[in-house]
Amino acid sequence: MKNIPELFGSMCFNEVVMKERLPERTYKALKKTIDENAPLSEDVASVVADAMKDWAIENGAVYYTHWFQPLTGATAEKHDAFIAPASGGKVIMEFSGKELIKGEPDASSFPSGGLRTTCEARGYTAWDPTSYAFIKNGVLCIPTAFCSFGGHALDKKTPLLRSMEAVSKQALRIVRLFGFTDIKKIESTVGAEQEYFLIDKEAAYKRKDITYTGRTLFGSNPPKGQELDDHYFGSLKKRVSDFMDEVNEELWKLGIMAKTKHNEVAPAQHELAPIFVSTNLATDQNQLTMEIMKRVALKHGMVCLLHEKPFAGVNGSGKHNNWSLSTDTGFNLLNPGKTPSENAEFLVFLCAVIKAVDEYQDLLRVSAASAGNDHRLGADEAPPAVISMFLGEDLDAVLKAIENDEHHKDKAGEKMDIGAVVLPDLPKDNTDRNRTSPFAFTGNKFEFRMVGSNQSIADANVVINTAVAKELDEFATELEQAKDFDKAVHDLLKRTIKAHKRIIFNGNGYDESWQQEAEKRGLLNLKTTVDAVEHLLDEKNIALYEKYGVYTREELEANYEIYLENYSKIIHIEASSMIKMSQKEIIPMSIEYVKELCEAACIKKQCNPAISTFAEEDLAQKLSAQSELVYKATEELESAMHRAEKITDIHEQARYYCDEILPLMKALRKPADEIEFASPRYKWPYPTYGDLLLSVKE
Repeated sequence: MKNIPELFGSMCFNEVVMKERLPERTYKALKKTIDENAPLSEDVASVVADAMKDWAIENGAVYYTHWFQPLTGATAEKHDAFIAPASGGKVIMEFSGKELIKGEPDASSFPSGGLRTTCEARGYTAWDPTSYAFIKNGVLCIPTAFCSFGGHALDKKTPLLRSMEAVSKQALRIVRLFGFTDIKKIESTVGAEQEYFLIDKEAAYKRKDITYTGRTLFGSNPPKGQELDDHYFGSLKKRVSDFMDEVNEELWKLGIMAKTKHNEVAPAQHELAPIFVSTNLATDQNQLTMEIMKRVALKHGMVCLLHEKPFAGVNGSGKHNNWSLSTDTGFNLLNPGKTPSENAEFLVFLCAVIKAVDEYQDLLRVSAASAGNDHRLGADEAPPAVISMFLGEDLDAVLKAIENDEHHKDKAGEKMDIGAVVLPDLPKDNTDRNRTSPFAFTGNKFEFRMVGSNQSIADANVVINTAVAKELDEFATELEQAKDFDKAVHDLLKRTIKAHKRIIFNGNGYDESWQQEAEKRGLLNLKTTVDAVEHLLDEKNIALYEKYGVYTREELEANYEIYLENYSKIIHIEASSMIKMSQKEIIPMSIEYVKELCEAACIKKQCNPAISTFAEEDLAQKLSAQSELVYKATEELESAMHRAEKITDIHEQARYYCDEILPLMKALRKPADEIEFASPRYKWPYPTYGDLLLSVKE
C-alpha cells in the first residue's frame, strides 16, 4: 500500500488542490460559497472549471459527469468527453464554467411521482460546491443536485441541503442566546456505519434469487449459523482482509475517511465505519462506499450483498446513522461535558432532539421504510419498528432532576474498577450503549439504527435536521423574549421533559413487554413500509417541511407515490422470481427424485421381496406431499400476482402486496425449504445456506 497521507484525497479536488491551482481571489470566492452558502458567479466558475479540467486530465480522466442521486436511492451519471471541435478537423480539451454549473440529463426516465411525464424530459443538474469533485474510473465526477424543469427536487441531495440550512439557521439562534457570537455556521454531521455480506461470486451466480433480488427467497438454515457468536470481531480471512484493504485504499483516494473494519455477528457479514463529516459529504461518501464495495468484491471473486435481510434466520444488515451538530469553531453541541447538569446549552439541544423524535416518530420510521428493511426491523439484530430514545442512566437522572426541581450530582471523572491490578483504570462514559434502541445517545451523538444497509442516509437526515430545526425555532422564539433567561431555560427544559418523556426508554427493546408498554404510552408501531408511508402526507408533516422549505406539498406527494410504487415493484420481482424458481427447478427436481426413489423401491422388491423398502417409500411420500404443497402454493401466488397487476390505485396495490402477496410467498417457501432439507445435496439445484455463508474460504 502507498504512503497513506500521500494517497489520501489524491483523486479528490479538495481544498488543498484548490489552493494550489486556483488564483487567490477565485479560491477565496469559492471558499466563501462553501463556508457561507454565498452565491458563485459564472466568471469564478469558469476559472474553477478550467483548473478542475487540467487537474482531472493530469490524473487520467478523459470524461466528466454530473454525479447525482435520483429518487431511485442509487446514483446516476452521464459521461461527456473533454473535447470540442477545432480547426483542421482537430479537437481541443475544453470544460467551461457553464458546463460545471449546470447539466441537463433526461428527467422523464427517473422516478418522479408524477412531477414529470414521459413527454416532459427536461431536467437540470446543479453543481454542489460543498461536496468535492472526484475522479472515479477515469471520469471526473461533479456532485450535483437534480431538479425538474419546474424546479421540483427530483433527488436526495436537494432536500438534504435545504434541511441542513434550516437546522443551521435555528441552531445559530440558540447558541447566540448563550453568548457564542463568533459562530457563523452550524453543520449536522454524520458517520454512517455500513454492514454487508460477502459471498463467493460463483456460488452467488448459481442463485437466481440473489441475481434478481439481492437476497435468498428459499433456503433452510444450516446446522451452524451464528449461534456461537464466534464470527463477531473474529480474525479476518485473508481473502476478506485483502478486499477490505483495497476498498479502504479506493476510499482514501477519494478523501473518504474509512476508519474501522471488522467481522459482524453473522457468518460472512462485515462492517465498515468512517469518521464523521458534514452530513452532505457523508451521504455522498456512503453512496460511493456502497458502489466501491460492490465493484471491488467482484475483483476478488466475491459478491457484496447490501440487502437488509439476504438470509432468513440470520442477522440482517443495517446502516447506523451517527448524527450530531457541530459549530464552525469545532465544538460539538451534543457533547454533555463533564457535568451535563450544568451544561445548559447542551440540555437545550438535547431536549430539542427529544421533542423532535417524539413529535415526528412517524417520519423517522418512514425514512427507514423499504421492502427489504421490513424483514429486518424487529428481528434480534435490529431495533423494533417502535421509535424510542435511549439516553442512559446518567442523562435520564439529570432530566428527572430537572423535571422534579431536584439537585443532581454529576459523576465527573468516575473510573471503572475492572478487578485486575495490572489493568489500567478506565474512565466511565456517561452512557452505556443500547443496541436495541432505534435512537440511542452514545456520548456526543445520536445513533439512528433503523436505516437499512441498502438505503441512502439522506432520507433519515432530512427528517432529523428538519424536525430538530422546528424545535430549536420554537425554543429560540420563546427564549429570545424571556426577561429572566436562566429561569426561562429551566422552565422550558422542565416543560419539554414532562411532555415528551414517553419517547425515552432505556430498557430492552426486544422484550415483548416493551411493545405493550409503548402502546400504553401512545407510541406508534408501524410494522410495515405501507403502514409507515401512510403518515408521510399527514398535515402536520406537510406543514413541517413546507415551513422550513425542505419539501413542497407536491414533492411530498411525489415521494409518497415513489415509496409505494417502489415497494410494490420490489415484491413483484421477488414473487415472480419465486414462481420461476419453483416451476422451472424445485418442482421438477422433486418429481424426478420421487421417481428415482420409487424406482429404487421396485428394484429392491424385485431383487428380494423380503427386503424392506420403507425408507424409499416413506421419503417418496413425504417429498411428494411437500411437492404438492409447493405446486399449489405456486399456483396461488401466481393467481394473486395477476390480481395485483390489475390494481390501479398505488396505495391499494401496495397494501395488497403487503397483506396478500407476502403471506403467499411465505407459504410457498415453507414446503420448498422442507424439500431442500430432505433432498440429497447433489439433487438440490442451488447452493445452500451453508454453501453461501461459508463460501469464502481462507
